[in-house]
Amino acid sequence: MLPMIAFPMIDPVAIQLGPLGIRWYALAYIAGIVCAWRLCRRLMTVPPAVATPQQMDDFITWATLGIIIGGRLGYVLFYRPGYYLFAPWEIPMVWQGGMAFHGGALGVIAAAWLFCRQQKLSPLGFGDRVAVGVPIGLFFGRVANFVNAELYGRPSDAPWAMVFPTDPTGLPRHPSQLYQAGLEGVALFVVMLALFYGTRVRERRGFLTGAFIAGYGVARCIGEFFRQPDAHLGFLVIGTTMGQLLSLPMMAVGAWLMLRSRRG
Repeated sequence: MLPMIAFPMIDPVAIQLGPLGIRWYALAYIAGIVCAWRLCRRLMTVPPAVATPQQMDDFITWATLGIIIGGRLGYVLFYRPGYYLFAPWEIPMVWQGGMAFHGGALGVIAAAWLFCRQQKLSPLGFGDRVAVGVPIGLFFGRVANFVNAELYGRPSDAPWAMVFPTDPTGLPRHPSQLYQAGLEGVALFVVMLALFYGTRVRERRGFLTGAFIAGYGVARCIGEFFRQPDAHLGFLVIGTTMGQLLSLPMMAVGAWLMLRSRRG
């Protein structure tokens, strides 16, 4: 099998300042957080009122910590617990790679709950606004995965298959990072915006939060059919991947939140 599209060789380091290298992956995190923050700040002004734009400004620091701490601990606990059990000093070394969205999501949820408790806000109402902006960060993150030639797809003979320079097999593979950027980022973002502006479900506290959680679970499960499983995990129960197993409870929780949502 031969690839029909050449992999665009992009240097993972976007800016080199002497010994300091700023990677595209770091810029993707920054861009995702900033863009989501600006959008959510605007959404806070749309009735029904749940918080002020200034409170959204305060929350962004909490959210950033939740993403980094939760994402790292999620990777450690969900994907490589055995390794870090014997090398716990490497857990803080986030610059070596290893972040998990499911952990990051739990981190942001915990940060939002604590923040809302401190500010005496409705966690579900506040979460509904934040959930609309999250797909923006997912999009930038998946594009950064593609630039890094990591988390690539399964072998394929599709005309758009690519040979990734980090793949020791040299086989043409699905550019699954782009599939996931489209599903988890673009498609989910369009759905969330349509629900927020095109319907009245934003008046039902918890519905949009549930829609995002369930929607991400569905998008991730679909994307995992094209993504190569982590080498140290492989395929799990009946051919599923860790990403799919972690997404199943997300779909259940999301559906439950939508069903129990009410006007408030």
